[in-house]
Amino acid sequence: MSDSMLVHVVDDDEAMRQSLEFLLNAEGFTVRLYDSAKSLLQAFSGLPSGCILTDIRMPEIDGLELLRRVRGSGRALPVIVMTGHGDVPVAVEAMKLGAHDFVEKPFEDEVLFRALRSVFPRPDTKESTDPLLQQFKTRLGTLTERERQVLDGIIAGEPNKVIARNLNISPRTVEIYRAKLMGKLQVSSVSELVRWAVRAGIA
Repeated sequence: MSDSMLVHVVDDDEAMRQSLEFLLNAEGFTVRLYDSAKSLLQAFSGLPSGCILTDIRMPEIDGLELLRRVRGSGRALPVIVMTGHGDVPVAVEAMKLGAHDFVEKPFEDEVLFRALRSVFPRPDTKESTDPLLQQFKTRLGTLTERERQVLDGIIAGEPNKVIARNLNISPRTVEIYRAKLMGKLQVSSVSELVRWAVRAGIA
């Protein structure tokens, strides 16, 4: 397997590292393990190309700081971050810092595989002309003002009760708007919503 299919896994949890190594090897990826961001950065100058898959919450240097350093290095290694379930603000920040994608723990195997497969570029594909992104932007235009306000709250990581209080409506009404806007935008999860929102420039 070429370096372009190599995954550098960074996680301070040994059990998670071993689990990911087994899972990814079984799927056909080549895996290198690092027990901290520091250990990866120490080897960074000689690091083969490939993808970095890193946890967000780690001691000393966390995943966001690792992402900043990788982006600042000038090397174009794509980074996928693993966030805690429902940690929307962190996921948004990671995407704004240049993360290729994020997956929420606990994640289904296929969600991780799909994120990793999307890393390896096709030369004829540019995100700026991605028809799916253009479709999402078009769907954004179909949202009502109130649906857009609820969307802004979701992207900010606010729970329904906070969104309801800010908009002076009931939490149940927020749930209804939330279901409507996700239907209009054709997304099935908050994670998917955040990915597209960042790529569309509204988060």
